[in-house]
Amino acid sequence: MALTYATRLSFIAFVKAERLPPGMRRALRYVPPAVLAALALPDLVFADGSLLLSPANPRLLAGLLAAIVAWRTRNLWLTIGAGMGLFFLLGQILG
Repeated sequence: MALTYATRLSFIAFVKAERLPPGMRRALRYVPPAVLAALALPDLVFADGSLLLSPANPRLLAGLLAAIVAWRTRNLWLTIGAGMGLFFLLGQILG
């Protein structure tokens, strides 16, 4: 654990952002959204261990709406509100 932590910390602590090539700096901007997508996507498309890509999946629909709102507005609170609002509404409608 300490070795893994030290390896990651060394990259952050000892490498200045100005010394990185511009292409690498641009690529690093996409790491947080990619990690978030990798963590969230399985919860959106799987239900009870099986793939559920249908309009009957309220998580998927709410996630799609949240993604669209985030893309169009870049407003975190509006994105969370829209996704959670639709998820709650669909939960009431679909049971």
